[in-house]
Amino acid sequence: MTPHAPASTDTPRMVQFRRTIQNPLKLRLFMLKSLPMAYLAGLRVRDLSVERATVTVPFKYLTKNPFRSIYFACLSMAAEMASGLLAMMHVQSGPPASMLVVGMEAEFTKKAVGLIAFTSEDGAAIGQAIAESRETGEGRTVVCTSTGLDQAGDVVAIFRITWSFRAKKA
Repeated sequence: MTPHAPASTDTPRMVQFRRTIQNPLKLRLFMLKSLPMAYLAGLRVRDLSVERATVTVPFKYLTKNPFRSIYFACLSMAAEMASGLLAMMHVQSGPPASMLVVGMEAEFTKKAVGLIAFTSEDGAAIGQAIAESRETGEGRTVVCTSTGLDQAGDVVAIFRITWSFRAKKA
């Protein structure tokens, strides 16, 4: 049995993290300070739970490309943020751990116009990897999938982002 909460348990720190991120003013201040390009691109958190996060990116002047669709870098920002919020929430729920993107691959299946919502449902896998790293002191990786849907519900892109987690030594 581990001394850490299982991935599906909502700890008080996770609840506080979600309250902060779901507060529009606090989220904007956080993005302005730590993720200024996400702030300028208009990324928004639509949903955040222990298991799943959804982040939206709009089609607008600052996110468009010459082909009248959302620039792939803006799409990848939203995809990474969906899994990254889950990772941050789980990292902050216990003893210190580091997190880092170590890989990414993407598939684009449809022109991205309008509001695109990226959802990652990898909270349990992230929580498990962090718990294992805290137990063993060794690094763990998780491949998180962020799927982007347009307003019609069609898949426009699928990103696979590889996160590395390592418990920090006391």
